[in-house]
Formats: sequence, structure tokens, C-alpha cells
Amino acid sequence: MSNPAAADRPAEAPILAEGLTRHFGAAVAVDALDLSVATGEIMGLLGPNGAGKTTTIKMLTTLLRATAGSAVVAGADIRSAPGIVRRRIGYVPQLVSADGSLTGRENLEVSARLYHVPRPERASTIGETLAFMGLEDAADRMVRTYSGGMVRRLEIAQAMLHRPAVLFLDEPTVGLDPTARTMVWDRVRGLREQHGTTVLLTTHYMNEADELCDRIGIMLRGRLVEVGRPDDLKRRLAPDASLEDVFADVTGAEIETGGTFRDVGRTRRTAKRLG
Repeated sequence: MSNPAAADRPAEAPILAEGLTRHFGAAVAVDALDLSVATGEIMGLLGPNGAGKTTTIKMLTTLLRATAGSAVVAGADIRSAPGIVRRRIGYVPQLVSADGSLTGRENLEVSARLYHVPRPERASTIGETLAFMGLEDAADRMVRTYSGGMVRRLEIAQAMLHRPAVLFLDEPTVGLDPTARTMVWDRVRGLREQHGTTVLLTTHYMNEADELCDRIGIMLRGRLVEVGRPDDLKRRLAPDASLEDVFADVTGAEIETGGTFRDVGRTRRTAKRLG
């Protein structure tokens, strides 16, 4: 089988996975995945439910042990140095992780302690992060009063507080309205432009992948089957093709149609928590 990632591999790789594999019993969730993401690149993983996107993220963030293969993230091996990987990355999971009973500033203070931000630097670092994410005016309000977009920006702020080299975002705008989604996109772009942050995200929104990502990888049955810049992938298919057309062509009958009952329930719970 050809290796689409190798054909489009960036020169530098804060994320470099080779043969990354995960089995759940007899089921293969991720199948010998090769992936490389360059410094400052925003890369998106697309695919139907069960394609292996979230499992890939969990292995790269050391939350799930790989069955086979290897990966180096932010200069550290996920198998032999998981603690170093965790210190060097940021991770925003799909479900809400901010504490609604605390203020935005208090959430960041907790994160600063967890990430071992030096005590003398905490106040200034938190202040700068709140300003960058556009949350200064809401810093001392309870998070349960935040809009969905504000909650997501706070969670990205928590993940970025220690200035990680690599940021992982698992469906960062699920449940958000178009305006809030665009605000999150703007902040993610700003992280790359101002801090050189490398971003790997998963999404089911084709317009998000098209607008935000430098490259996308399409996964199917645990394999990375297509990799490229959105415009290049569209041109390869047809002069007037959309990313939705590319997705349909690559995945065939497995286009995302809403997922299983459990998937729908999870998305609705997430949307409810985000307001």
C-alpha cells in the first residue's frame, strides 16, 4: 500500500509517527499510521466515526499506549519518555474540561500549578494568556456564565499556559455557533503566528478544515488514506470540487451521517455543556 504521508512529508517534524498501531482486542483502531507535522503547521484529521482520529490523538498525547509502532512528539518518545511529552504539549479534549464553579482566572491558576509554571511568573503569564484569548473582561466571572465560545477559548488558554510546542485539539468547535467557531479559529491561527505552535486537530466540519488547516489527512478504517493541502486535494478531484466532495470520494459509503446513537448523545451532551 502506498504511503500518502511520506509523499507529502514536511522537513521538520514536532510530530513524527511511524507505523503507529492500536488494537482493542481483535479490532484494529489505528493501523500502521505514518504521520509527520511540521513546526508551526496546523494539520487536521478528518474521517467518519470510528476511523481512528481520537485514538491517534490519545496515543500521541500518551493517554493511550500504542500496540505497535513509534512516535516522537515535541522531541520526546511517547513510549520511553511520556512524562516529557506531557510537559511539552497542550491538549484540549472533546468534552468540556474547564471547571464551571471557578472563575476563568481560577481555572488558569489551577492549570499553572499543574504545569509547574514558576510562582513568580504565574500572575503575568495568566494575564497575558487571558488577553491573548480575549477573556480579560470575563476573567473573574464564574465559567458557568460563559458562552460556549468563551469556554472553548478558556480551555485552549489552559492548554497553552505553559507555552507548549505542540497543541492537540479534539473537535475544538463541536456544539458552537458559526460566530463562536470563527473566534476559536482566529485564536488558533494567532497561536501559530505569534508562538510558532504546531497544531493537530480533529474535526467533522469540512469548512473548518478548509479554512483553518494547512494540510489535512483523511483517515478510514484506522489508516491514513489521503494527505495534502485542501486546495490541492480539491484540484486533484475536479476544478470545482469542494472538500465535501473530496471526503465523499475518499471515504465512499462511510461519509459521516451523524454517527451511532452513542455518538449523537455524546455530541449533544458536549453542545449542552458548551451552552
